Amino acid sequence: MNASGNTHRRGFLTRIFGTAAAGALVGAGQAQAQTPTGPDAWVGQVTGAQRSLFDFPQHKNGVPLLHILNYLNTYRDAYKAAAGQVGAVGTFYGIGPQSSIALGFNDAAWAKYQLGEYASLKDTSGRPYTRNVFLRPTADDLHLLMAAMQTPTIPMFAGAMPALGIVSLQQMGTTFLLCANALGAWCAELEARGKGKAVEIERDLRANLVPGVIIVPAMVIAIEKAQAAGIRYNRQ
Repeated sequence: MNASGNTHRRGFLTRIFGTAAAGALVGAGQAQAQTPTGPDAWVGQVTGAQRSLFDFPQHKNGVPLLHILNYLNTYRDAYKAAAGQVGAVGTFYGIGPQSSIALGFNDAAWAKYQLGEYASLKDTSGRPYTRNVFLRPTADDLHLLMAAMQTPTIPMFAGAMPALGIVSLQQMGTTFLLCANALGAWCAELEARGKGKAVEIERDLRANLVPGVIIVPAMVIAIEKAQAAGIRYNRQ
């Protein structure tokens, strides 16, 4: 590829993905260290002139996380939004292997409950993930996005993988919510799958929640509250 082609490619990647460097991040800073008081207190923590809730009951191999990254980086690069001026919300809920609810839990929970196998998420060697691959994905996890998009491997997309991770997006100003009602139903599903007693599973999962993820009573109400507060709705 000639020099002008390389320049074009770098420009495309910067516009869509930005960089994973701390100095390039858009949002409000560090992930929330504590769960806010009250079921709707999280709404006030989503700051900025531009705010959008990305509603994804299915994980779709991380594609919704890529869309959040695109949203944040495009406002920064194309619209010159300053730090703290753009906020995003992501949703973890649903039941069944395609649901997004497993994304809200740490590596220990993924290993204990075999969530990679449950969700049919496998590494390049064909082994189910024993870690939450969406927490801190690497370039080696690119095949997940490619499978979701039904394309051949596109190497230049590998650079987006670390930036679209949950931890990275939290640092960029994204708030992630997890539905308590869905959690209860999911624990009952896991019991039916032989993973233990639902009440014990739920207690264990709550103890292994990804730091900064906020449990809300019901996602349907959280979405309603977000819209009432002027947070735009983006269905994934």
